Amino acid sequence: MPTAKFSEIRDIELFEGISEDSFVALMKAAYIQNFPPNVEIITEGETSDFLHVVLTGSVELFANWSNNETTMATVWPVSSFIIAATIRSEPYLMSARTQEKSRIVMVPSADVKDVFEKDAEFAKNVVTELASCYRASIKNAKNLKLRTSKERLANYLLKTQKKSGAGQSFPLKYEKRRLASYLGMTPENLSRAFSALREHGVNVDGQIVHMENPGKLIEFAKPTHLIDE
Repeated sequence: MPTAKFSEIRDIELFEGISEDSFVALMKAAYIQNFPPNVEIITEGETSDFLHVVLTGSVELFANWSNNETTMATVWPVSSFIIAATIRSEPYLMSARTQEKSRIVMVPSADVKDVFEKDAEFAKNVVTELASCYRASIKNAKNLKLRTSKERLANYLLKTQKKSGAGQSFPLKYEKRRLASYLGMTPENLSRAFSALREHGVNVDGQIVHMENPGKLIEFAKPTHLIDE
């Protein structure tokens, strides 16, 4: 089967170095689907039918318990989710929904598991991705357990500012309700944390953050590679 329409994902880390036969086997029944915003793609508790790869847009991973909901992570192009459930044929531990219009490749789980058994390079890539996800989970747990809400917000702002490359003023990637959930806060706590960071040179106007003195915020936040990406 021609795989030209899947060229956008051929060189991502998950498929890097695998044989062309393996890639063809993975893509033989795969398809690309366009989703509008706020569409739930997978549901927590259901068994994995597909491995998903985000080509454009973004996808929020979230979880529910006892009428409470929390944001776990956001998936940006070009990357996959959630491969652990696919490999283990177990229920999803998170749900996923589009945050904006998104193009997503859907690869049948049966094909993923079949190639995993046959292609050593693909198996190595899967293990590498799972190891990265594990380390990210540990860092996130440390961030939630070892830092105050004010410190979590400060470090998030420093990371966002660095990634944006926009200097001292930059937009938040999340709407504030989702940002509060991601950082383990209520919206009210997030508002108070923003107010508390004013003394460290942070001002916010809607979705735009301005850092008067990034060095002062770094001194307060104490970012570390053992927690922060």
